[in-house]
Amino acid sequence: MATLVSLINIVKSFGEKGKVLRVLDGISLDIGEEFIAILGPSGCGKSTLLRIIAGVEKVDEGEVKYHGSVTYGFVFQSPTLLPWLTVIDNVALPLIAKGVDKRVAREKALKYLSLVGLHGFEDFYPHELSGGMRQRVNIARALVVEPTILLMDEPFSQLDPLTAEALRAEILDLWLSGVTTVRGIVMVTHNVEEAVLMADKIVILTPRPARISKIVEVKLRRPRDRRSKEFQETVDLVYEYVS
Repeated sequence: MATLVSLINIVKSFGEKGKVLRVLDGISLDIGEEFIAILGPSGCGKSTLLRIIAGVEKVDEGEVKYHGSVTYGFVFQSPTLLPWLTVIDNVALPLIAKGVDKRVAREKALKYLSLVGLHGFEDFYPHELSGGMRQRVNIARALVVEPTILLMDEPFSQLDPLTAEALRAEILDLWLSGVTTVRGIVMVTHNVEEAVLMADKIVILTPRPARISKIVEVKLRRPRDRRSKEFQETVDLVYEYVS
């Protein structure tokens, strides 16, 4: 498995005027062509770690090493859609901002809206969509930039259980089928079952300042059965490490 990004002894603090809060304390992790879930207590720096991986947050110490050309798409917890733009214009926006011709950007936006099941909703506005549909738009917007790595910050936490379950399955299908450019996924979650259901590797962080306390390799075959003995044993094991 090819390594895409290496985090090497990452240290990050916030604060000023003598009030310094260390959030990450010596995080080292290789990110390859795999699905990684990051678990840890609230406030331990999981979202900060995602921003560091994406290169939008600078580190105080350590190094983020990229192996080849690596680009990112980011799926936020809440769909940060512009209410005055249609669905297709929201998805095309990152491309247009990068200077892509508007016609080409809209064609790519249509492609990724179709992939997330929103063909026919191109001219709708965000307020006309359900929460699950808005999050699909959010996912299409992350995919339209054709990223190497998809970063997801609790992407299902604000959805009802049935919608969340459907979207989890769709994300896995899109990634495993190879219909997108995504080679690796890193997801922040508080949901242990979600991590076991989706991830190849679960990275468990300590309370702040966060260090990696354990990495659990999930070797269950896909599609994974929540009712199986092996699944429940893995969930119980992760809970032991989290607690």
